[in-house]
Amino acid sequence: MTSNAIRGIRRKKSSLSEVKVAVVGAPGVGKSALTVRFLTRRYIGEYDHQAETRYKHEVLVDGEPVLFEILDTCPKAEDELPSNETLNWADGCLLVYAITDRRSFNYIRRAKQILSDMPLVLVGNKGDMVHLRQVSTEEGEILAKDYECWFNEVAAAEQVQQVGEVFHELCREVLSARRKNKQSLLDRMLGNKATVRTYARGKSDSSLPKD
Repeated sequence: MTSNAIRGIRRKKSSLSEVKVAVVGAPGVGKSALTVRFLTRRYIGEYDHQAETRYKHEVLVDGEPVLFEILDTCPKAEDELPSNETLNWADGCLLVYAITDRRSFNYIRRAKQILSDMPLVLVGNKGDMVHLRQVSTEEGEILAKDYECWFNEVAAAEQVQQVGEVFHELCREVLSARRKNKQSLLDRMLGNKATVRTYARGKSDSSLPKD
């Protein structure tokens, strides 16, 4: 293998973006089903796990490689909200409720009390069970507007592409927030330097001999 090829591989690996996602929602809304559908394209049905589970998965998002680290949270009760440790770890949160369960929607509404200013995506799962609907699409849209985030209803049991798009959209939000933060930091740094240079010029001008 040539040195140019090796450099190309290294450059490609170093350009890999890493995104940490916490999947948040009440028990039984299909968080694991959504996650596994995204990871494997397979549907697992009801998945009763007793502890938080982490997955890693590399995928192309808009043609660029992204390494997802996904935390499938596991609240033991409907009043157990994500911990500070989880929220500090995550780059963004996928907020999941079931359109068939009003209590799960209220869980997401309560979660707003502890969510910091981070990228969010809101998902109404079990969209294939409209005959059991308890939460209207309009209510989901209103909550997403309140959260200022992207929203969609999906059916993990039937959809692959739509579920993938949910994770892709959160990835875009995370990467966009990073770019804005970097630009903001750069602007502040350049602003401070400009202030120092202006002050230095003023000081040197004042020390010039007067006629």
